[in-house]
Amino acid sequence: MPIIPDEKDWTWVLSRPCPDCGVTAASATPATVATTIPALLPRWQSALKRANVDQRPNESTWSVLEYGAHVRDVFEVFEGRLALMLEQENPHFANWGQDQAALEGNYATLDPAQVAAELVQNGHDAASAFGAVAPELWNRRGLRSNGAEFTILTLSGYFIHDVIHHLHDVDA
Repeated sequence: MPIIPDEKDWTWVLSRPCPDCGVTAASATPATVATTIPALLPRWQSALKRANVDQRPNESTWSVLEYGAHVRDVFEVFEGRLALMLEQENPHFANWGQDQAALEGNYATLDPAQVAAELVQNGHDAASAFGAVAPELWNRRGLRSNGAEFTILTLSGYFIHDVIHHLHDVDA
């Protein structure tokens, strides 16, 4: 059975804690994202060193390797969205199909060590980008392709929830 695309609207995490991973996204700021991401990276590195990292727990769930490649790309996507919000007034974010990205990027066949190295680099880059945003800019807006509105502040919470939630998904 193939992976079932996740078409849920996860913006609800901005208004209440996630019952699965426990993250309270509304408490995140760009400054906390900047310090939280580097603290999470060793957990991702350890997970990507596991035996059978490329094995799916079942046919409809990504492997640790696939989740790691996804998070590597999440760092890059959110850093790009942040840059748009800082450079433009009310930018529209291009749709990013995470399941299509996994297929096109052949996540399941990647080298775990390479994914870990890229994840760490992208994580540090994203942390630096979020950490460099002055508080007076936190209310700048951007719009997702489905019309969901974010500020830099709410984007921070939505972003960090994704990274932490996937650690929960891989039990790391």
